[in-house]
Amino acid sequence: MRGNSPKRRTAALGSAGVFVTAALIAGAVAAPTASADSRPGQDREARGAAIAAAKAARTGIDWKDCPTDWSLAAPIQCGWVSVPLDYTKPHGKQIKLAVDRAVSTGTKAERQGALVYNPGGPGGSGLRFPTRVTTKNALWVNTAKAYDFVGFDPRGVGHSAPISCQDPQEFVKAPKADPVPDSEADKLAQRKLARAYAEGCAQRTGKAMLAQMTTPNTVRDLDVIRAALGEKKLNYLGVSYGTYIGAVYGTMFPGHLRRMIVDSVVDPSREKIWYQANLDQDVAFEGRWKQWQDWVAANDATYHLGTTRAAVQDKWLELRATAKKHPIGGVVGPAELISFFQSAPYYDSVWASIASVFSKYEAGDTQALIDAAAPDLSDTAGNISAENGNAVYTAVECTDAKWPTSWQKWDRDNTRLNTDYPFMTWANAWMNLPCATWPVKQQTPVEVTSHKNLPPVLIVQSTDDAATPYPGAVDLHQRFKGSRLITEKNAGSHGVTGLVNPCINQRVDTYLLTGKVDAADVTCGPHATPTP
Repeated sequence: MRGNSPKRRTAALGSAGVFVTAALIAGAVAAPTASADSRPGQDREARGAAIAAAKAARTGIDWKDCPTDWSLAAPIQCGWVSVPLDYTKPHGKQIKLAVDRAVSTGTKAERQGALVYNPGGPGGSGLRFPTRVTTKNALWVNTAKAYDFVGFDPRGVGHSAPISCQDPQEFVKAPKADPVPDSEADKLAQRKLARAYAEGCAQRTGKAMLAQMTTPNTVRDLDVIRAALGEKKLNYLGVSYGTYIGAVYGTMFPGHLRRMIVDSVVDPSREKIWYQANLDQDVAFEGRWKQWQDWVAANDATYHLGTTRAAVQDKWLELRATAKKHPIGGVVGPAELISFFQSAPYYDSVWASIASVFSKYEAGDTQALIDAAAPDLSDTAGNISAENGNAVYTAVECTDAKWPTSWQKWDRDNTRLNTDYPFMTWANAWMNLPCATWPVKQQTPVEVTSHKNLPPVLIVQSTDDAATPYPGAVDLHQRFKGSRLITEKNAGSHGVTGLVNPCINQRVDTYLLTGKVDAADVTCGPHATPTP
């Protein structure tokens, strides 16, 4: 389950990819206390995290101009934070995490510290976050006066000890097999690919690193970054999977948290992480896919794809069948189509552009579809590649929790779901199937819960979100006492705080600037409907 990228990456498994987006003086901050990680057997990690954070507080970050190939121009600055690979061995092997910042634009009196961001994934890079300051994004102007905007590449991502599970050139090859199986032979082929991918993760990354690719370790890394920034307490904005990082941080380090916004929430229940969460997502994607089709039908005068949802669906099925028989341009088959069209359930901001490409194809312009849906064959160089993001996604979800090992269970659950929710079900299943044969020990997820010193947390969620269904926000709201839930009703875009909706934008500003939340939960109307 991935929820950070406008375009899902093509999976390495022969099917469509899924979720397939100023230094303070060192030593000025007291060494942080041990974390509140109270799970059995976690005392050594808690002590290791405290040791690493205390060291980072003394060391700080040596901010410099960013490397030119990072495409982060001044005044954005970049640096590194060292963290233990294994928190049970805080003095053992270290890895370096890439961080960047844009300093606050306000006066010294207005500055409130650093605001650290994670965009989701797992596998997303947060290094673009400071550009919201340098490009003077209107939604963030007020917040930028009070906070340094800080982004980072989580462990394994991009510039932070990047991991790999497959040769990048192989990863982007197209067309891949249709994710919807026609036979038991098709299923067996996908199972073999999934097992080979899991083995590739162990071979290319190494089991020692793979075993440490977990959400709790990313949370510990986040606390070390907080200390390195010279901050006694963390201000945090997490979107999509970034909300799960936030939920676990609030559980493990409640006393280190000042303010936190979580936007488009992963259900933190141990029973949901991660197998059931992906099944729930299949259902939600189908509903949102139908909403896009309704919008396309309502705008038939522009797109000429049919005046009803059923007519648009028929066009879609016809396109899939054509691409399966003869991949369009030799590279766009059903897997690549899903990877492209799935953006519509994610973000209504792309509804028009996707409908336009579809419309052009129906009018005879196949090149528009090839340009839009074919994989980027150049996306294989450097650290930040589609393959790297996919590897991190797989590594974190597979290591975080125990997954079913019985193929019969996978087959039964996904066959049942596919009957009524066919848009994403099998693509999602193959994306996650490496977890069934994962080569390192799978962990038990943190029991997300509230502590008495947890500050009010602001939760923002749209009711029709496909990537992170609405019940997840309700669940976290119930777990975090004193939190406030802002619901965007009759809307479904993923990542609400980045959209123009004054009912939400004003409350986000108020919370970050003053710490104040409404006396009760708030329901807002939807943001503006897209126009053709």
